[in-house]
Amino acid sequence: MRYVLSTILAGLLWGLISLFIKPLSAMGFSSAQILFFRVLISVILMFVFILIYDKKLLHISAKDLWMFLGSGVLSLTFFSLCYFKTIVEVGASTAVILLYTSPIFVMFFSILLFKEKLNLYKVLAVIFTFAGCCLVSGIFSGGNAAGITPKGFLTGLGAGFGYALYSVFTRYALKKYNTITVIFYTFLFSLVSIIPFSNFSTLLPLVTSKSICLFAGIGLLCTVLPYFFYTYGLSGLETGKAAVLVTVEPVVGTLTGFLVFSEPVSAIIVLGILLILASLVLIQKER
Repeated sequence: MRYVLSTILAGLLWGLISLFIKPLSAMGFSSAQILFFRVLISVILMFVFILIYDKKLLHISAKDLWMFLGSGVLSLTFFSLCYFKTIVEVGASTAVILLYTSPIFVMFFSILLFKEKLNLYKVLAVIFTFAGCCLVSGIFSGGNAAGITPKGFLTGLGAGFGYALYSVFTRYALKKYNTITVIFYTFLFSLVSIIPFSNFSTLLPLVTSKSICLFAGIGLLCTVLPYFFYTYGLSGLETGKAAVLVTVEPVVGTLTGFLVFSEPVSAIIVLGILLILASLVLIQKER
């Protein structure tokens, strides 16, 4: 049960990310710059913690660098850039739903790479998640229910695919390394990969006490803590199950968009959210 609760808690914290992304974007920070500071602060926090807790957690083998290249660059950097862009393009509530096409990709990878068994509960959970995404995008209604744009829809799907890759690469890494080690090197590789896109020449005028506080919040509350909880959950759950359990995030993301940013929430969007919640219940039923 602790793995289930840890995974759900990760989703709750990730669902709050728009509280930091929107104001930082309004200040003039680009998606790449937001990601740079997000992982920079996360790397610093994790490094200090490891030095105090156990320095041995910094030790990894050179032959395993591909795992962290995958989780850090192919997953965290790629998915974050797509996700941040989607939040700005179509809003927090829609972006968080599109992100959760990821269980479809995760389920495919889990069966192909990890030989996880496919059953009716898992199939229904993925179908409900996908149907919820379709309802939000307006596909079933023949309209544009959530104000989505083609660009926003594509970046949203890209975020879902990149997010799914994190579950894949960390599954391999967790066989050899501690959860803390996996998270630290994921952040470190992501930090290095985002530097060329950060355009530092435009950063100095944007750095204020408010932006520093926002970056500290996104680094701790929406990065270090949820990644720890989710990675810990992966250590005790099947990859496909963890991917569905964390879909509590859309509920928090939609409520945040509605309550804080006054984003519209139609009956179609509510139905999509209910379908995603139903997928979480199905996974628990399967357990």
